[in-house]
Amino acid sequence: MNAFEPALDGEYVRRWLAAATAAIERESDHLTELDSPIGDADHGANMRRGFTAASAAVGKEPPQTPGATLALVGRQLIGSVGGASGPLYGTLLRRAGKALGDGPTVTPGELCTALRAGVDGVAQLGRSERGDKTMLDALYPAVEALGSALDSGAGLVAALAAARTAAEEGAVATVPMQARKGRASYLGERSIGHQDPGATSAALLIAALGEAAGEGAA
Repeated sequence: MNAFEPALDGEYVRRWLAAATAAIERESDHLTELDSPIGDADHGANMRRGFTAASAAVGKEPPQTPGATLALVGRQLIGSVGGASGPLYGTLLRRAGKALGDGPTVTPGELCTALRAGVDGVAQLGRSERGDKTMLDALYPAVEALGSALDSGAGLVAALAAARTAAEEGAVATVPMQARKGRASYLGERSIGHQDPGATSAALLIAALGEAAGEGAA
């Protein structure tokens, strides 16, 4: 890591949470609009409630390590986000936090490995895979792009930018898919032509990781 790369410590994860919470708040109505034709029209409100609660919990008693911070956020999401999104996002972050362990800082490679563990946990919990028109269609491309960029020698900020692009492209790529999991799967072919709200909110979280890194490097 060079002098212009941010330290991956507890403060970095708190910046990420703040950026993610702001993005969810900003895009809440859009997420609900996406959820209306293929879900329960509550994804935006549920995510906003969950991340607001997580931010309050972290602000009240901030954990000192990246792993502990992610684990706390995951627990809060499980307890406060309605529907399937709470357990799925909670699993994503709790698994990632567990993989990071108790160290005060982590490397970019360790962050990538932890995110992959979290995404695999989501796939296991939801019994889903890429192509099912879920959040995995944004998350798997993101972690793969992050790992590939880091392996090629890119710095953290550049690698996270690549992950953001991959996640956003993955979310858009759900439009022509037919849903095979979740509430949208009940619609069959009628789910085609709609962007998956879970993939869209997942892309917001990946973008927030890069935003937090950019702020730290400034």
